[in-house]
Amino acid sequence: MSPQAAPVIAKWIDYFQCEFKISKSRATKQGDYRHPFRGAGHKISVNNNLNQYAFLVTTVHEFAHLLTWNDHKNKVKPHGEEWKHNFKRMMVPFLEGNIFPADVHHAITSYLMNPSASSCTDLKLSRALKMYDALKDHSRLEELPHDTVFTIKDGRKFKKGEQLRKRFRCVCLDNGNVYLFSPLAEVMVSATGT
Repeated sequence: MSPQAAPVIAKWIDYFQCEFKISKSRATKQGDYRHPFRGAGHKISVNNNLNQYAFLVTTVHEFAHLLTWNDHKNKVKPHGEEWKHNFKRMMVPFLEGNIFPADVHHAITSYLMNPSASSCTDLKLSRALKMYDALKDHSRLEELPHDTVFTIKDGRKFKKGEQLRKRFRCVCLDNGNVYLFSPLAEVMVSATGT
């Protein structure tokens, strides 16, 4: 996390009496919020493999859930208007403090017009955040030419096909099934391409 952002997050942790945990990488989510239950207080976890800007955006996302829970309990949608309002409000100190690089700042400002359940679903913001990832042994699917053979984390091989609206149609070479991939999916290209 950015050194300029840490004091604000520390104040939130203290003010809300929140257990804040940095978690190992999870494939299905970047962060998580758990409301108070059976005597335990608020709990937030954020993946440890995120770059500093993605980590901060995810942290603010989860704290917006906490604030929404405090205001409305479970009477509103998790990513409804109340959450969107809180997310926008909580992002202000970081935008005003110029903590983000210009490209990320611009993408966040655009995203804040109508934030969604995940910053990953906003392609512009996700692309801007991924520019700061340390991982360089992977490629984004959108960067690969048509018909490129690639491998995903579990070892399965695919052949990149055409783009259907937002996702790419890819054929699994192991079983012949067709799968749709996000353009931002991180994949590995074998040296031989087969």
